[in-house]
Amino acid sequence: MYLPRHFAMGDLDEVAAFVDSVASADLVTVDEDGRPISTLVPVLWDRGSADPEAGRYGRLIAHVARANEQWAGAADGQRVLAIVHGPQAYVSPSWYAAKAEHGRVVPTWNYSAVHLSGTVELVDEPASVLDIVTALTARHEGARPDPWSVDDAPAAYVAGQLRAIVGVVVHVDAVEAKAKLSQNRSAADRAGVVDGLRAAGDPDGVRVADAMDRQPQ
Repeated sequence: MYLPRHFAMGDLDEVAAFVDSVASADLVTVDEDGRPISTLVPVLWDRGSADPEAGRYGRLIAHVARANEQWAGAADGQRVLAIVHGPQAYVSPSWYAAKAEHGRVVPTWNYSAVHLSGTVELVDEPASVLDIVTALTARHEGARPDPWSVDDAPAAYVAGQLRAIVGVVVHVDAVEAKAKLSQNRSAADRAGVVDGLRAAGDPDGVRVADAMDRQPQ
């Protein structure tokens, strides 16, 4: 990831909160022919075994369809990349206060993203795959007033569904996090971008504006 210092996200807890809020990632692997393959998967970042000083950041758990050729082209221990995307939006130079001052402005793109990389472990043992599915389900159902549980479905049905997927565990050893939110512009330019994004009304743009508002000045 190209990561200028002024766009770097803060501490690891902030990065983890971002990943948890998105809860999905593009899982990127390379097959034996050197062909990159990517699949969007639900993810959960378990930092229970993290030791950043030793280059360990816990594990990212996910699963893919057994019919997906990606898992068959990967191998245990292969290096992989998971890309977590936040909101993104086009930034018009017409929103900058600097446009009226000197006109030396150009368009850009604001966004947030986290790259988690490490070695992959493919999980095919039914009980372990069930653990992954249960953890992912609990993440999304836990806050609901009447949460659904894997145990709510018939056991034979669940067993059949588990045979159709393969668990994926990424043992994370590198974390790169970027929030490109006009930190390199003046306060007046940033305010103009926030106003412009809100006025445009695109939901992703509004989310970028919200993220800009949360940035320390």
